[in-house]
Amino acid sequence: MFRNREVSRAAACFTVITVISAAAGFWIHPAAGIAALISDAAFWAAFFVFTRDRYKKIADISEQIDLVLHNEDAVFISEQEEGELAVLKSEIRKMTFRIREQNEALKKEKKNLADSLADIAHQLRTPLTSANMTLSLLKSNPDPTEQRVLLRETERLFTQMDWLLTSLLKLSRLDAGVVVFQKEQIAVDELINSVIQMFQITLELHNISLSVEIPKGVILQADFRWLSEAVQNILKNCMESAGDDGKIEIVCVDNPLYTEITIHDNGRGFQKEDLANLFNRFYRGKNTDTAGYGIGLALSKTIIVRQGGIVTAKNHPKGGAVFAIRFSK
Repeated sequence: MFRNREVSRAAACFTVITVISAAAGFWIHPAAGIAALISDAAFWAAFFVFTRDRYKKIADISEQIDLVLHNEDAVFISEQEEGELAVLKSEIRKMTFRIREQNEALKKEKKNLADSLADIAHQLRTPLTSANMTLSLLKSNPDPTEQRVLLRETERLFTQMDWLLTSLLKLSRLDAGVVVFQKEQIAVDELINSVIQMFQITLELHNISLSVEIPKGVILQADFRWLSEAVQNILKNCMESAGDDGKIEIVCVDNPLYTEITIHDNGRGFQKEDLANLFNRFYRGKNTDTAGYGIGLALSKTIIVRQGGIVTAKNHPKGGAVFAIRFSK
């Protein structure tokens, strides 16, 4: 809509200026007054046309903004022209697309949150049901030996639920961007040794042989605590895959381009259909017989990627699975 009020104000101001200049011209000489009137009239006409066109363009911009605000499918159209209004249109167009991207991101986060809550409820339902059943059996079973077995099972279930909730909390913090990773120099051999210490008893109980080849002096730039947790989850997965009397190899390769840690087990490897989904949350594989929740690898990938690294998984040519953690230099 044309802004008549703004144009009228501009016209009134210019009329006053015209009258003053014409009066001054006539006071000097009649010919000067007539020349002033003619020049003022020509300038007034040009000014009126320019002002009307400018306010019309501003009104068009206002209409387009209003359309975008009330219709999410509308797109702000920026014409190919020059001048201050063209720059303004370009900036508004950029802002429109930026707001639309943020809205889409918020919708996606909202959906992910709803899906995550549904997944958490589903994942907790099974161990909670089992724990309730075990407690019911515990109350009705007078045999001390059976009671101890049931108590150990209950403890195991609550430990699993505690790990699940802790992992989900860490994932949610990572997704929200509230985790600040500390960039520090990490000696790879110290990192791997600290991870192995966490599983030393389990390795001995299941008679899993572990081979480690890490050159001395290899350094990574990452957060020690978080990266250690990522490696723990991957090593735990390999231990479950290797099983009793299995073998695991940990090798580090360092060159001018990158530092890479590979963890290889001699288990059954991955099904082809599982490879593309291994790092997805709550994915446990089509033929898996492990008691995990499918969240450890997802947490590991998030930790590694947020620190600038990459993690991949594939079947080893000699059998088994191999995970590779790589940080570029």
